Amino acid sequence: MWDEKSFWRTSLLFSNSLIPDLEQLKNYAELNTPLPFIIFGILEYLFHGGLFAGRLLNLLLSFVIVCLIGFSSRKNKKSSLLSAFGLLLCPYYLMYSVFLYTDNIAIFFVLLGFWFYTRSHHILSSLAFILAIASRQYMLAFPVAIAVYELLTSRQTGVKLRIQLLAPVVALSSIFVWIWLFGGLAPKAGLGKEATPVVQQLAWSFSVNGSLFFLSWVGLHFVIPEWLLFSRKLQKQKLFTPKNFVIAATLLPLFLIFSSPLQSHGLIAKLTGFLPGNLFKIAVFYALALLTCVRFSRINLAFWLLVMNCGIMLKAYPWEKYVLPLVVVLWYLKSLNLLDKTLKHSVPNTSN
Repeated sequence: MWDEKSFWRTSLLFSNSLIPDLEQLKNYAELNTPLPFIIFGILEYLFHGGLFAGRLLNLLLSFVIVCLIGFSSRKNKKSSLLSAFGLLLCPYYLMYSVFLYTDNIAIFFVLLGFWFYTRSHHILSSLAFILAIASRQYMLAFPVAIAVYELLTSRQTGVKLRIQLLAPVVALSSIFVWIWLFGGLAPKAGLGKEATPVVQQLAWSFSVNGSLFFLSWVGLHFVIPEWLLFSRKLQKQKLFTPKNFVIAATLLPLFLIFSSPLQSHGLIAKLTGFLPGNLFKIAVFYALALLTCVRFSRINLAFWLLVMNCGIMLKAYPWEKYVLPLVVVLWYLKSLNLLDKTLKHSVPNTSN
């Protein structure tokens, strides 16, 4: 399936020993950081299970992720179970659970980072985010969002931050180790492949439409399922507000100027393929993005998670599957009833 063969060939490069050497880490023809390939390579070194071993690992990690969400709270069992079900409604989650892809490993570490973070185990949270970034560079968005959220919250409340802010800063700083090692954002052999998007080949190239599409993807894969599972009500007095009209008016010209539905790759592009003309397709993308912006218009942790992921998408190929890590985290926060609340940390346990 798509990149699975390429990922498997790369994993075999790391299957000759348990610990890869520095040259192996620098020279492999992929765009993402190497931890998943190292893990798949170790599985092959130890068990010689071929693709099956890597696929089985992804399936097991997917099961653990669902359990972490579905059994996250004893007080809110219904919310937790509905959140786990909401995640299972995302077709990309099911799809990449049964193939040798790198996404599930990165998502597992991101969720683990939030699992520790919501329990005030900040050092362990930082380590999990470091491993997530070592799996996929764009996981950087999550510790950056936490760092910004913690910094702004501390300024508003006057509470002095130490480990709560330092931990995500240390985690996000790990990206510079990979930039130094690769001599850029990805291995040169990966960037040199013909299939590599121009936006990733050029350091100062950015794609606004990727960020706009990301808003649409969140609308389809989280906002609508959340509303169906938890609300199913329309409150006109909250919907038709001056703030929401400003959001709609700001978003519309951005879609008209920068968006082309032909450049989005994934489920929404396929679903809108039957519509006549690009204007109708853009209208669907715009409506979904507007739902997302209205849903996350309150400035809190979820808002910053959305903003930072949109920022990352400025340098990414507009592939709908990139919404999956954020969808997982949003469902996890929803399962704890923390999606719309300010997190109140207990005294940090620095013994971690």
